[in-house]
Amino acid sequence: MFVNAENLKKSALAFMMLGLIIGISGVVMAQQTELESTASSSELGTFSGAKTTEYPSWFKESFLEFADDIEEAAQAGKRVMLVFHQDGCPYCNLLVERNLSQKNIVDLIQEKFDVIALNMWGDREVVTVEGQPFTEKQFAAALKVQFTPTLLFFNEQGKPILKLNGYLPPDEFLTAIEFVAERQEKIVSYREYVRAHTPVESSANELIAEPFFLSPPYNLDRTHGMSERPLAVFFEQKQCPNCETLHRKVLIDPDTRQLLARFDVIQLDMWSDEPLVSISGSRKIAREWAADLDVAYAPTIVLFDRTGTEVIRSEAWFKIFHTQSLLDYVYSESFRHEPSFQRYVSARADSLIEQGIDVDIWR
Repeated sequence: MFVNAENLKKSALAFMMLGLIIGISGVVMAQQTELESTASSSELGTFSGAKTTEYPSWFKESFLEFADDIEEAAQAGKRVMLVFHQDGCPYCNLLVERNLSQKNIVDLIQEKFDVIALNMWGDREVVTVEGQPFTEKQFAAALKVQFTPTLLFFNEQGKPILKLNGYLPPDEFLTAIEFVAERQEKIVSYREYVRAHTPVESSANELIAEPFFLSPPYNLDRTHGMSERPLAVFFEQKQCPNCETLHRKVLIDPDTRQLLARFDVIQLDMWSDEPLVSISGSRKIAREWAADLDVAYAPTIVLFDRTGTEVIRSEAWFKIFHTQSLLDYVYSESFRHEPSFQRYVSARADSLIEQGIDVDIWR
């Protein structure tokens, strides 16, 4: 069969053009698919609840050499209070805008304390009482600062006498600073001082029951091996407004309950004679064990891993996101590779946002 050369060239050119068109179409379709996929994956969750805080001008402008600060304070009849904070921390904002806006609190602090603010992620150099240099973040890590605000109080000899882990409402905060200002640590334990100075504001004459609390008798012995589940112990008391807030606003949340379902959970009246076998295998009553654990506030949630080792505790005022983060931190055993709870919280928030889940740290 005879084939015209000119027709052959035209056919070849046509096939080349068709191939080019198909190739371009394929690239365009691939790019469109990629864009659609990217658009789908870019539907991120939102982050809200962070607050900017301006710290009071009457905080001390320190050279951060604590031996000098403590000596200067002692000469003026004062003590040193360190305030660890971080950017965007809503609890720090609450400390400043609620607690430090009340005249009786501010007057007492200005009369009795030199207050020094430290950024728990900061790079300024601090020098400890013993003369050891750290950056702010190294110092915070050495002191195991896990929450902001964390307040640390020193006596005249430079010894730490009280550490407040997290935000406390004004009445409880005032009790704490009065304890330090009046040198009460020489007379009574902080735990007993708090008990004697806690006003009764609640009509609840019984502890608030929850379906996830295990029933007595409580055998928490972990000396014979590892438990299948971590342990959450709720230390509460009767006529406790903060306990009511915890139950009515935090523990009611379905996601919180889902996390608690992964724990063995018990509730103890921190002042009661409820018998139990503690984690160490010793027989105690609830108030003895609470004293052994240095539980000063109701509510306090102490979280133990499956071996019975305390990992972390919530003894301040927390909302839903941070309470859930505490539970997840222990259940997931993230503490084994991330010793900083704050870094874990940040990573957890980022992960939820990437999954398209909104994060409100102030809900």
